[in-house]
Amino acid sequence: MSTSRLSSVLAAARAENRAALIGYLPAGYPSVQGGIDAIRAMIEGGVDIVEIGLPYSDPQMDGPVIQRAVESALASGTNTLDVLRTVEAVAQTGAPTLVMTYWNPIERYGVERFAKEFADAGGAGLITPDLIPEEAEPWLTASDAHGLDRVFLVAQSSTDERIALTTRTCRGFVYAASLMGVTGTRDAVNSEARHLVERTRAATTIPVCVGLGVSNAKQAAEVAGFADGVIVGSAFVRRLLEAPDAAAGTSAVRELAEQLAEGVRSGRS
Repeated sequence: MSTSRLSSVLAAARAENRAALIGYLPAGYPSVQGGIDAIRAMIEGGVDIVEIGLPYSDPQMDGPVIQRAVESALASGTNTLDVLRTVEAVAQTGAPTLVMTYWNPIERYGVERFAKEFADAGGAGLITPDLIPEEAEPWLTASDAHGLDRVFLVAQSSTDERIALTTRTCRGFVYAASLMGVTGTRDAVNSEARHLVERTRAATTIPVCVGLGVSNAKQAAEVAGFADGVIVGSAFVRRLLEAPDAAAGTSAVRELAEQLAEGVRSGRS
């Protein structure tokens, strides 16, 4: 396959001697249009790559902050078509646009159907936290057919053999989960995150991006010192949840993105 937009942006960040900043927000919160506005604000603030969460009723990996936003999105009727609408609107900015999703909604929608419509909307690829490579054949086939990247997760509990298997299947980047547990902001970056990145890099040459727990510029700078990308989710969602209205939330998201972007740029200075 030719080099994807996602790979190009990660390579450009590396050429600038910095990590890429990857920001997550769920579709449909505080509304479909409000979510689009907030994600665009992240990009304006300095986010390089976007993860759009597909709201799901059984989010095993999501902590309480993201769950609150997702529950609100589901209660207001957000569905897969709304997610695709969000992808299309965000992809028009030029930022690589990923969807972070549990596998059941994709399977129910139709793997081939989703892959085609997602690619047509300008999507770059999927992050699938509960899908393992051995059970991913339908997605591997569909992603190949439509030129989509696929991001699987590795964790501290992963054996070297499991990391090697997973990274062989990834395309775009590998998601290194720095914590054993659910998403959420933390007071400090897990000290094992660096070791997990080192173990993963021993198995692959594709970028390794670290997620779970990063919430401020200092932590972003720390992770940027050893990872190819810094993934931030709950901290962005919290800004929306705590805002008095949608406009204030959008401004708060943009401000956080600016702070985090400064952090990733100082991590290797």
